[in-house]
Amino acid sequence: METNVPDIAEIIQLAVAPVFMLTGIAGFLNVMSGRLGRIVDRARIMERRVHTIKNPDFLRQSEKELANLWRRITIINRSIGLCTASALFVCSMVTCLFLGDFWLIDLSELILSLFVLALFLLIFALLMFLKEVQLATRTLQSGKEKLFE
Repeated sequence: METNVPDIAEIIQLAVAPVFMLTGIAGFLNVMSGRLGRIVDRARIMERRVHTIKNPDFLRQSEKELANLWRRITIINRSIGLCTASALFVCSMVTCLFLGDFWLIDLSELILSLFVLALFLLIFALLMFLKEVQLATRTLQSGKEKLFE
């Protein structure tokens, strides 16, 4: 269990790339949590509005928008969960890098598996985010079409 400063420096250098990945994931989480907050705020407004609307056409339209908002909330929550899981896998990978070197255990397969899983989770999180953005855009476009009818 003899480690010296150059060996530790090399392990730290190996851990820097995943830390950049964590920074990117943190940026995505920031964007997604901001969107979630705005969607939730809009859903609260629409829930209050639905209870006061008397016109059946406006009520139906508002209920449709509210259902759409809840769908978006579900999608963005899943995306946040996948992004967070990806970050946890990256953290686990960095931990395994240090522990494998410290205890002189070959954890290369585990480290590679954790990294690949983290990438797949990030890919799925980004796809869910894209789906939410497309749903939001589609909702705006349908509202614009009704405006010009």
